[in-house]
Amino acid sequence: MTSSDKLRELAGYHGVSCTYRGWDTLEHHVPDRTLRSILAALDVPAGSDAEIDKSLADVPNAPWRQMLPLSLVVAEGDRRPFAVHVPHGDPVSVWVVAEDGSEVDAEQLDVWVEPRMVDGRLVGRATFTVPALPLGWHTIHARSNDIEATATLVVTPARLSTADRVLRSRQWGLAAQLYSVRSSRSWGIGDFADLADLTAVTAGHGGDFVLINPVHAAEPRPPHEPSPYLPSSRRFVDPLYLRVEDIPEAAYLSRKQRRLLDESARDCAKANRKGARLKRNPVFRAKLKVLERIHSVPRGPARQARYAAFCADGGRALDDFALWCALAETAGSQHWDERVTVPDDPWVKRQRVVLAERIDFHRWLQWLCDEQLADAQIAARAAGMSIGVVHDLAVGVKREGADAWTLGDALASGVTVGAPPDDFNRNGQNWNQPPWRPDRLEELGYGPYREMLRSVLRHAGGVRIDHILGLFRTWWVPEGSSPSEGAYVRYDHEAMIGILVLEAHRADAVVIGEDLGVFEGWVQEYLAERGVAGTSILWFEKDGDTPRAPESYRRLCLTSVTTHDLPPTSGYLAGEHISIRSKLGLLKDDLATEFAAAEAERDAVLGLARDRGLLDPVEGESLEHQVEALHRLVAASPSAMLALSLADAVGEPRSQNQPGTVDEYPNWRVPLADADGEAVLIDDLTGHERFARLAEALSPAEPG
Repeated sequence: MTSSDKLRELAGYHGVSCTYRGWDTLEHHVPDRTLRSILAALDVPAGSDAEIDKSLADVPNAPWRQMLPLSLVVAEGDRRPFAVHVPHGDPVSVWVVAEDGSEVDAEQLDVWVEPRMVDGRLVGRATFTVPALPLGWHTIHARSNDIEATATLVVTPARLSTADRVLRSRQWGLAAQLYSVRSSRSWGIGDFADLADLTAVTAGHGGDFVLINPVHAAEPRPPHEPSPYLPSSRRFVDPLYLRVEDIPEAAYLSRKQRRLLDESARDCAKANRKGARLKRNPVFRAKLKVLERIHSVPRGPARQARYAAFCADGGRALDDFALWCALAETAGSQHWDERVTVPDDPWVKRQRVVLAERIDFHRWLQWLCDEQLADAQIAARAAGMSIGVVHDLAVGVKREGADAWTLGDALASGVTVGAPPDDFNRNGQNWNQPPWRPDRLEELGYGPYREMLRSVLRHAGGVRIDHILGLFRTWWVPEGSSPSEGAYVRYDHEAMIGILVLEAHRADAVVIGEDLGVFEGWVQEYLAERGVAGTSILWFEKDGDTPRAPESYRRLCLTSVTTHDLPPTSGYLAGEHISIRSKLGLLKDDLATEFAAAEAERDAVLGLARDRGLLDPVEGESLEHQVEALHRLVAASPSAMLALSLADAVGEPRSQNQPGTVDEYPNWRVPLADADGEAVLIDDLTGHERFARLAEALSPAEPG
């Protein structure tokens, strides 16, 4: 066996794929240097032939060193056997302490396994089975003489019941980039009060949900990251979205401080009617200045008790996040020196005292965000929505952000998450985010993953999981390599999806997986079996080069005409995506060839609408008629959920995002406007004729 063969065998043992099938359907081999870098990120020595040999020899011994499995995640009713390792011949007892504190003995099976010599001692294996337990987070205990161990045991639903609820009755909703949706009361950026109003407007048109962009925490002070998909933390919320006037303590500001609030609100509101480009930094700066004044206002006993309860519930995670925010402000940069690399460092512990007041300010901001998000979901349900607010969970976090600092080696270093080359991005993508380490998640009992899910589901009727395929495998790109030089790293998808389903079950929330892109064929079937809805985009639904008939779409699915990574429908029909990519030098062919291909794609899809009588060439086909016809076309699908882009509802042609770019295009900085570039406010939506027509287009028959 060659050195390369041994390296690939070692990589396989650790869940690193040595080949992958690309968008071109060809099998691609991962370079050895990539495998070495990824193994290093997993703390597996593979830098030399000797290290590879030693690491390979150690593979079979690893599980025998553990008295209990690192963690177990099973579906309800799964009586799975598991191994317990003790010195050969010693007795062992195993029991489970359930989430409610009750105890259940684990049954030992009559299974003989030969003992194994590990690290100079003979180790025996006993086999037990998972006892019957309710859904939840439990703890396995084992004792052998004076040796004790514990492990996390998670019992998850076999299927998420909310999926069956949406399958019984079709539901449609709005998809919106919240920051871009302003009202006359906004401070130039859409906020949580605007979200509440948007749910009411959508419910008035018969909608059942509003799907928004991630509202994860960004930087604690300007400059503010424009992309909602590149947050500092996925466990906390961005105070940029706070409606300052809705904070109860704002009513008790002094006259001078109230004047500051009112003047700031007026100054920022001037941007509400501007349709050019959003400017987060001056808005965030103004809000922080006023929020600092409100923070100094004493809270009444009832409010103080609620704040104390929120802080107690948030615990160490909230404290560490607030500490990171305070440190990031005082350091002037998130790129700190070595003395502040971990929250438990002695210097950092001293800063908890020095920065106590500022830490409390950032804890308080999270409380306010929590209250206003709760109010938005309450408003949605009160307006008659069956689901309400659907939050979006981003793929990852910034490498220098709060989660990367507080979660430690639960996130891998030396690698980032991305995507291999595909038909839309021929160079691949590097999202510059550290991935979860699958081995550390298992060792930590999936605690960090659980807390992240609980945060995003806390006030949600549903959650969209961006790039849900990353819960099966993730494309890791070593530092210094191009995105095409990465490799897939596998995750325990039964654990990752199972925990997602459990936490969504507890929140009574629907789950929508964004399952677009390159994936293995069985993945969509598995997600559907677990009650996780998929995603269908009209332009991406094809059999080869031929658009698929909507009647053949999946049923447990959120279907829409477009997505935030494409221009709105009017822009796409006009070839806006080709024009943008041409200006940015991202086309694979010459402009004329690309436009011809886009025209052929457009005509084929419009042909589906004509075949169903949704367009009439004789009467004429205006762009507005075509947009409406395409929405009626997706309504002909059996999909249980349909989404209307707010940009489509008002005639906005501009794209929010151009994948593969950073500053070359104003990604995530495009305010909601109409076809003429005039800003559209929430105030304008109640009697909006175009909105009403497209809402009606998605509201016909139940799925078959």
